[in-house]
Amino acid sequence: MLVKDKLEAVLNVGLRVPSIMLLEVLYRWDVSSFFQKIQRSSLNNNPLFQYKYLALYLHYVGYILSLVLLTLPRQHLVKLYLYVLTALLLFAGHQVSRDYVRSELDSGYEGPLYLEALSMNRFSTALIAQLVVCTLCSCVMQTKRIWLFSAHLLPLVARLCLVPLETIVFINRFAMIFTGLEVIYFLASNLLVPYNLAKTAYRELVQVVEVYGLLALGMSLWNQLVLPVLFMCFWLVLFALQIYTYFSSRDKPTSRERLLFLFLTSIAECCSTPYSLLGLVFTVSFVALGVLTLCKFYLQGYRAFMNDNTMHRGMTEGITLLILAVQTGLIELQVIHRAFLLSIILFIVVASILQSMLEIADPIVLALGASRDKSLWKHFRAVSLCLFLLVFPAYMAYMICQFFHMDFWLLIIISSSILTSLQVLGTLLIYILFMVEEVRKEPVQNMDDVIYYVNGTYRLLEFLVALVVVAYGVSETVFGEWTVMGSTIIFIHSYYNVWLRAQLGWQSFLMRRDAVNKIKSLPTASDLQLEQYNDICAICYQDMKSAVITPCSHFFHAGCLKKWLYVQETCPLCHKQLKSQSQPANATAAPAQDILPANPNPAEAGQGEPVAEENKTMTQNGVPVEESQARSSSSHANPDPEPEGQTIHPQVANTNDFDMTG
Repeated sequence: MLVKDKLEAVLNVGLRVPSIMLLEVLYRWDVSSFFQKIQRSSLNNNPLFQYKYLALYLHYVGYILSLVLLTLPRQHLVKLYLYVLTALLLFAGHQVSRDYVRSELDSGYEGPLYLEALSMNRFSTALIAQLVVCTLCSCVMQTKRIWLFSAHLLPLVARLCLVPLETIVFINRFAMIFTGLEVIYFLASNLLVPYNLAKTAYRELVQVVEVYGLLALGMSLWNQLVLPVLFMCFWLVLFALQIYTYFSSRDKPTSRERLLFLFLTSIAECCSTPYSLLGLVFTVSFVALGVLTLCKFYLQGYRAFMNDNTMHRGMTEGITLLILAVQTGLIELQVIHRAFLLSIILFIVVASILQSMLEIADPIVLALGASRDKSLWKHFRAVSLCLFLLVFPAYMAYMICQFFHMDFWLLIIISSSILTSLQVLGTLLIYILFMVEEVRKEPVQNMDDVIYYVNGTYRLLEFLVALVVVAYGVSETVFGEWTVMGSTIIFIHSYYNVWLRAQLGWQSFLMRRDAVNKIKSLPTASDLQLEQYNDICAICYQDMKSAVITPCSHFFHAGCLKKWLYVQETCPLCHKQLKSQSQPANATAAPAQDILPANPNPAEAGQGEPVAEENKTMTQNGVPVEESQARSSSSHANPDPEPEGQTIHPQVANTNDFDMTG
């Protein structure tokens, strides 16, 4: 069943490609210029060409028939192609019979066939060809009445019976007329089939619209016709025909520069209509999806397809291409101009693909660096991909600057590649810091600060790049030619890439400063308190050699709690507000021994006086706290268990959950 389903899916797409090809031909065919050429030629007096308006109507009828063929159900489409195949086989049988009769007339031999070897060979070849045609027609039409397709055997039978050659010519014409009458009878008997089919389709469409609405109808047609795959196959066929036409008309080998120009011009030739442009859009989307899928597979192997990220489906690149093509009027340009414009658009699309690859690779690389996975092959794949994403965007920016004069628009285009390289550089630096910490075999206390400074540095570089782009655009607008579009782009670029970046960076700085102040205001646990606590940090699950104590008497690493405070100002265990610990002048700090441990040692818990459960409280800085809250299990802070076989360093939270650098 699986093979059958795949075959039906292939037929569903492949049988509809010719209808889009016909739409492409009809769109490119200029009917008015065609009739102008006829008027200047000697065919103008032919009565067939006097009804030019009828031909124009037939041109639009061709559009309607193409759309009907495009939307026919698969089973009806298969039947239609079988009928067309039968007609082609009958035409082939007519051609074989006509060629045989013509060859016999040229030879002039009317004697028995077995007496002349050449005549016998011609007869045998024609007989085998006609039998094959009759058999194929019978199989295609699924009928045992093979005589319906054997009219072209009459000239062969007549030649075998030693009928004169002049008579065989008339017999061949009779066979052709008889076959034509059969075809006309078949068409007349099925004349109402298109009407009944259209009536049934209209009734079903009305029912679907009444029950589900137009949106559901559109989605149903989209899924049934598989339009993205259909347009991609159509464009690939068009592109292959363009390449074949070029190479079949050239004898000399093509240089490397010529191949690049051939590639761009072939793409430009294959996006001169709305249908071919849509085909290019869907082809780019599938190519981007394939590249991103290959990137995931290269980094994670088959595990990448278990938790697939639906955000990277390649549609961003396709939509980008469509918007740029419509905005620049791509299909209205000449081929050469279209090829140069396509080079810039494809550069933008490739830059978008590289950015999507970075979005996939960044968390994987950082998690690999923070984990204790010592597989050299995994680290090699991660680092090699990052090096590629570091070098290739810069190389692309360098190459496009060699071909085009630098202006504001080009600077905007290459800035995306520069930003991609900067982001990869920041990811590699953090990965190296994690690996250095792994080699040292002990956590670095201020690692989160170092990572913050690294992230802040490359974020600052991104901000400076955006600022340079805006400054260049403003100078070009002031001292050059002012345009509404250019000013709009400068305003948008200034808001999203300069103002928002600066605002997010400043908010990150303020949040970090507040978190540092709150951590400094919390008391530090003594060695005795840590020994009595005898537990791990509820945030990173690591042993605590030093800790801070919250107002609710919970113990955490200072660095872990600081990263938690970047997100929210509550205790990770009991979710109480962590207010500022600044004390009034008349307040005295509670002695360290008055602060009861949040999770006392069971061996020591029984020593001392029994206290009623409902009256058991503890104080810190004069604030009463229920002991039942203080004894909350550390597992409540993070319900997700640690992945099996992989231990994460505490600092991994810097890069994903608690990185508020914007």
